[in-house]
Amino acid sequence: MTLPRPAGSIGRREFLRGAGVALALPVLDAFLPVVRGAAVAAPRANLVCICTSLGLHAPFLFPEQAGADYAPTPYLEIIKDHRRDFTVFSGLSHPDQAGANGHTSEMTWLTSARNPGLGGFKNTVSLDQLAAESIGLQTRFPSLVLGTGTPGLSYTRGGVMIPAESRPSRVFARLFLEGTPAERRRQVDRLREGQSIMDTVQDEARSFSRRVGAADREKLDEYFTSVRELEQRLVTSEEWARKPRPKVDAPPPRDITNGPDLIGRMRLLFDLIPLALQTDSTRLITIMLQGANAVPPVAGVTIDHHNLSHHGRDPEKIKQLRLIEEEQFRAFRDLLARLKVKQEGGAPLLDSTMVLFGSNLGNANSHDTRNLPILLAGGGLKHGRHVAFDAEKNARFCNLFVTVLRRLGLETDAFGSSTGTLAGFE
Repeated sequence: MTLPRPAGSIGRREFLRGAGVALALPVLDAFLPVVRGAAVAAPRANLVCICTSLGLHAPFLFPEQAGADYAPTPYLEIIKDHRRDFTVFSGLSHPDQAGANGHTSEMTWLTSARNPGLGGFKNTVSLDQLAAESIGLQTRFPSLVLGTGTPGLSYTRGGVMIPAESRPSRVFARLFLEGTPAERRRQVDRLREGQSIMDTVQDEARSFSRRVGAADREKLDEYFTSVRELEQRLVTSEEWARKPRPKVDAPPPRDITNGPDLIGRMRLLFDLIPLALQTDSTRLITIMLQGANAVPPVAGVTIDHHNLSHHGRDPEKIKQLRLIEEEQFRAFRDLLARLKVKQEGGAPLLDSTMVLFGSNLGNANSHDTRNLPILLAGGGLKHGRHVAFDAEKNARFCNLFVTVLRRLGLETDAFGSSTGTLAGFE
């Protein structure tokens, strides 16, 4: 039996407010319904989908052995501290992904629509947007569609792409700044001058902290520290963007809208994930990571990322590609670590958050869309295994989507090209 709260109790959607600021609070024990004197979290689940569109070099990812006793490959060695928190899948794909060009399968990674980009093609609803139709109204934002460029992973029921937001500062503003456009601009200017959002709401924050228990105060301190640290990284990133580039006696590379620093932009987007989920601002996030025809600032890399993905088995190109992809796995590792540290309802935030990480290309060198590199972490699922399917007759990637949707609370037996659930991973 859920008992009514006494007068003056704390509501779940409480914010700390200041001039032009609405700072959503993380889920605290004080928000949870009281059942026989104990705090009990309302069940909920989150989903984060991350696609790196230039593939992941399979020999450095897929273990030779299936099951729980696999020997870690170079990429899995990087995330070995989270081995029990993720499953690596091989032998998965969507059927009929030959499209208008070698990269159009990125349009269908979360939809499974067939023959992307060819005449008469119309995309279908993406995994996250189908979920948003059911659970999106429970949060301030039905979903967040992010990316390192404009193209996003998310598609409406009408098959229309939702453009990705590629500027973390804008996402941060959507999450935490309110008021008129002029007020929001003034608050951004204050951040650049070194004044944190926390400075704006500090009096209310102190007052609120006195109303909660010791465990909640510790959680609030951790959350406020995370907000300050992200603000500082965002300001530093913008300062670098405003600095003039060095002049060189060479023709300019092809224009890249957001610059070549894939790893830096990836990390800034990843920093937003725990804050957005911890505050229950959204439960659904997609991120498209697009490599570019430019050399990323990764030590030892001298060739542009797109060229490296089409390595032609050149050992030097594969060596440099590995350096980039290892940095991607380090960023993924750090994201999992932050989700494990954050607590919600007495459990790590990762336990309620499924993180799908992989690519639409199984072999970017040949634009092959079979044997996709796929990892699924968190969500309270049983992990710690390499689940291997036939490399020639792949299992349906969408069968995994059915399990994900059920975990999100949707009662469904099908999605896209699915034929059920994945045998061995129900």
